[in-house]
Amino acid sequence: MARIHHASGLLTMKIVYYGPGLSGKTTNLQWLHESYPADTRGDLVKLDTETERTLFFDYFPAELGMIGRYRVKANFFTVPGQSFYNATRRAVLVGADGLVFIADSAPSREEANLVSLANLRENLRAAGRDLEQLPLVFQWNKQDLPGAMSPRMLERMLNPTGAPSFSAVATRGEGVWDTQVCILQAVMERLRAGARKGSVASA
Repeated sequence: MARIHHASGLLTMKIVYYGPGLSGKTTNLQWLHESYPADTRGDLVKLDTETERTLFFDYFPAELGMIGRYRVKANFFTVPGQSFYNATRRAVLVGADGLVFIADSAPSREEANLVSLANLRENLRAAGRDLEQLPLVFQWNKQDLPGAMSPRMLERMLNPTGAPSFSAVATRGEGVWDTQVCILQAVMERLRAGARKGSVASA
């Protein structure tokens, strides 16, 4: 849940990138981090695991403007894809304001996508939250692969409720910016509504 720091005049939101291992979560954040002006972002922090070439988790803050009299900052996180890091995935999800699910378009990754999405739902339920109640954007990554599953197929498989979605080739930056713009706009709209109702947490 977004938090207001009254002393610093800062409202902080948390965006979590979820998905199976090697789907492109890290590539998304690396590309975004390089795209933000240096004076509006913090360092990209990486914790590598022994078994996965992606990362344990990472984040960077980016200044987004104002909500009322508060400056807005976004913290972006990824989660590890491997199943034995589930405790870490649950920890990273705590306090998430918005979610991006990165699906791997390779046909061989159909089951991995389904398992990861089910795991996301399970981990949210364990925290007393519901995926359908959170801002969510899907990204169909690796659309450049030979025989890649089509966005239409991935929509049927993973997105029956019709959440916003984008085709992507994250290694080239295609679809990466649009994905994060969409999730940030959705979270900002919810935060503005929460601020009007006084439901944003204070720190």
